[in-house]
Amino acid sequence: MADLAKIGVYGLGTMGSALALNIAENGFDVAVTNRETSWIKDFVAEAGALSDRITGYESLDSFIQGLSKPRTILFMIPSTKPMDDMIETISPLLDEGDTIIDGGNANFHDTRRRSALCAERGLHFVGMGVSGGEAGARKGPSMMVGGTAASWTELKPVAEAISAKFEGNPCVDHLGPDGAGHFVKTVHNGIEYADMQLIAEAHSLLHNGAGMSHADVGGLFENWDKGALKSYLMEITAKTLQATDTVTGKPMVDVILDKAGQKGTGRWTVIEAVKMGQSATIIEAAVAARAWSSEKPMRETAETILGGHRAAIELDPTVLEQALLAARVLDYAQGFRILKAAADEYDWPLDYARIAEIWRAGCIIRSALLDDISDAFRSELPEGQLILAPKFADVLKQGVPALREVVAKAVSAGYAIPALTSAIGFYDSLRQGRGTANVIQSQRDYFGYHGFERVDAEGAHHGSWWDK
Repeated sequence: MADLAKIGVYGLGTMGSALALNIAENGFDVAVTNRETSWIKDFVAEAGALSDRITGYESLDSFIQGLSKPRTILFMIPSTKPMDDMIETISPLLDEGDTIIDGGNANFHDTRRRSALCAERGLHFVGMGVSGGEAGARKGPSMMVGGTAASWTELKPVAEAISAKFEGNPCVDHLGPDGAGHFVKTVHNGIEYADMQLIAEAHSLLHNGAGMSHADVGGLFENWDKGALKSYLMEITAKTLQATDTVTGKPMVDVILDKAGQKGTGRWTVIEAVKMGQSATIIEAAVAARAWSSEKPMRETAETILGGHRAAIELDPTVLEQALLAARVLDYAQGFRILKAAADEYDWPLDYARIAEIWRAGCIIRSALLDDISDAFRSELPEGQLILAPKFADVLKQGVPALREVVAKAVSAGYAIPALTSAIGFYDSLRQGRGTANVIQSQRDYFGYHGFERVDAEGAHHGSWWDK
């Protein structure tokens, strides 16, 4: 390989190794190193023909000296204390204008703090959200970049080359300064949580409610994946539902414990939404469902005390398909509302149409809806709201009646469908010109003398609750 590498990758775990190979395969010389130095030689040896473009270094100093200036180093390590420690360790070894990239799932507040710290030291700090898992990292991820314009100039040729492509267009872009990229990735994951929960609830209604086998539901989902519900998550769920456990011969999903983990990004989405005065009820329902799933012993006890009976339901798969499409539109709408709130809060120049385009390939939430979402944001959008775009208003007019029917039947029969229920609640709340907050304001004024606005006069007012 050349004497100096275009980019360095620190961290040869699953994602770091895949990205390093991707970089090399796309014609760039890459330097690599790892905390456990014993991994380095094995990685380079296993790279095969790509090893000509990969040089491993066992010391941090030699690793840095192996990079062309200005240096760009991608860290694929935990975005918590290890990242802070690494900044302190590596900063004295770098020159002004060098770039540190955090490619992990970082809390964007940490990214903003680290960005300011590095700027004080004359360094660039990039928070880059990477979606697509190991396969995406190796063959083409979707990447959301936040940082300085100068750092993007250096990173752009590599990032565009290794990214997923949608009809030839790179699924990566510079979205704004400091924590913008990591925040967009966080919201991406929040939408992902909700989409996964919605699909899981649809499966439950078809399997437990309508009596379809897992394989038949998988086949149905496979057909849905050919239409408006086409998405990566629908595609892989169709496959998992039709898989058989080689040990027991049972459907694979029947031998999987019903406890789901989470790494924090869904929870962060909900927390930040609430902080900014926004609603993320569908995402929150998905996060809550995972939390409740971890309480397996309690749920089993509750079933014996409270009863876990669920009645059979008659469910037209076509109606459920329409309901799921409507819920997915509402899920995305919530996500983009959160992005808009963050852009206002942190003065980020987020391009919502471009974000939708970045998500069209490589990432977990890639779906057929994203082209329409991009088009909507590039058009005149009433109140800036995705659900008011003509395309989606029509989808909801057709799909919401189906969503109401599904929710009503499921709730009446005793099925837990927190995400589907939250979707219809969100929709109904936004379409009411006059809601319920007038009563809330009367209560607040009565017990706390908080005051309220009147519909017929400006200024703050109080009620006559205390008049005798």
